[in-house]
Amino acid sequence: MQAARKQACRALEVEEVPVGAVVVARERIIGVGFNQPIRSNDPTAHAEIVALRDAARTVGNYRLTDATLYVTVEPCQMCAGALVHARVTQLVYGTPEPRCGAVQSVMRALEHPALNHRVQVVSGVLQVECRELMENFFQQRRTTEKDHAPIVR
Repeated sequence: MQAARKQACRALEVEEVPVGAVVVARERIIGVGFNQPIRSNDPTAHAEIVALRDAARTVGNYRLTDATLYVTVEPCQMCAGALVHARVTQLVYGTPEPRCGAVQSVMRALEHPALNHRVQVVSGVLQVECRELMENFFQQRRTTEKDHAPIVR
């Protein structure tokens, strides 16, 4: 999870929402990613998707069986679906996402009975640190926006 946090910090450096992810297989990192939809003009460039794409290139296969995805924030519905399609064995995430978390918070997308693949889930790993990254980012963003808000008379 520390490696995923480092990726989240890379997102911060480029003013993206600080979410980071890594894919691990056979005790080594095979894929890394951080949020970058703004800078890439790509709504699918979430940390998880970027890390899954990197891992698939590394192993030469879109199926990432026996892999674990570590991500700092609970995945959204799109990313949860990508985990199923990639056949990732396990998801480990840091902090819940109360607005669009699709694993446990808003919905339980990985538990749908029609799915042909099950992903094991571990939550709350480095939760405080992961949550603080997000909270600090949005607090700073609100402060900056307030400081630059036009004066209305």
